[in-house]
Amino acid sequence: MAGGNFVGRVISYVVNELVVNTLANSPAFQRFAVRTSKRMEEVSNLAVRKRQELQEQLNESLRNFESQKKQ
Repeated sequence: MAGGNFVGRVISYVVNELVVNTLANSPAFQRFAVRTSKRMEEVSNLAVRKRQELQEQLNESLRNFESQKKQ
């Protein structure tokens, strides 16, 4: 039973190494990885900007609400 598990892990390791090496040496995959990384960075920056905009809108709304409440 344990021998089968060992063989399975060895096969998994070898396949993993082959896949990793093949992808690492593939110009098409490298271009894909770079484009994906840049896009994820853009999306992250956009999310930060939108969060700041929403926070500013919320703060403005709260200020307006407080000023109307005082009148």
